[in-house]
Amino acid sequence: MTEKPLNNRAWFFVLPVLGFVLFSSIIPVMTVVNYSVQDTMGANSFFWNGDQWFRDLLNPATTIGARFNDALFRTLAFSLACLAIEIPLGIALALCAPRKGWAVGISLVVIALPMLIPWNVVGTIWQIFTRADIGLFGATLVGTGLRYNVTQEPISAWMTIVVIDVWHWTPLVILLSYAGLRAIPDAYYQAARIDGASRWAVFSKIELPKLQKVLVIAVLLRFMQTFMIYTEPFVVTGGGPGSATTFLSIDLDKIALGQVDLGNAAAMSLVYYLITLTVCWIFFTVMTQLERRRDV
Repeated sequence: MTEKPLNNRAWFFVLPVLGFVLFSSIIPVMTVVNYSVQDTMGANSFFWNGDQWFRDLLNPATTIGARFNDALFRTLAFSLACLAIEIPLGIALALCAPRKGWAVGISLVVIALPMLIPWNVVGTIWQIFTRADIGLFGATLVGTGLRYNVTQEPISAWMTIVVIDVWHWTPLVILLSYAGLRAIPDAYYQAARIDGASRWAVFSKIELPKLQKVLVIAVLLRFMQTFMIYTEPFVVTGGGPGSATTFLSIDLDKIALGQVDLGNAAAMSLVYYLITLTVCWIFFTVMTQLERRRDV
């Protein structure tokens, strides 16, 4: 029996797309790298600066280094807070969602609605929603006697951005978890009923282990999105009050566009990018190793 010759003609259709993607991504990155190792006196006059921008950025004793560390801490704290709320909440709501009947389609559509709203529109909606005079959310909290003002109270601003992100992106965790639950064969549930397993035992021994791969994807996606959040805090709080919601993305924008400090901004953006890749790689590696040990 003769082997069928390998047909590589499909690459002729894929290569133009790959070339365009590489060109559109490499050029901006090389521009940032260029600014990160040079300084300018204006009028397109550049001179070599080496790794000075990076050394200043990674030195907490410098102004830019202290500013970077503060913004990094706020960003990591925000990401961890969102993950700690959205992952358990998403799993719980996915368990409560109907799995049969006419209500399935309606429930999934309603759950997915917040994700369909663009980031800038979400920020505008919540900017009005959190006002103490006309906003339902803000007026309700003020009416209960709480001190709530996203423009003057740092805790109010911080908690509001967390609530916005939870409202906007918990549906992603719900849908991923729901898909993982639907993929579990009925034989597992039948065996659990025969053994008389409790609801908690079914969740901890069957559903949660089967959701592990899905949850890895959910956590990675949510971490990357929360770690790079920009639009919502920029629209709602502008990074304030003070620097309460000045995350790395907003601080980078202020340095690059507000202060026109392109060298420090380029160095910060590259370190920002490397931190995101490193954390995602570490988390994915750890979760993969834990899953392999569980399977063995």
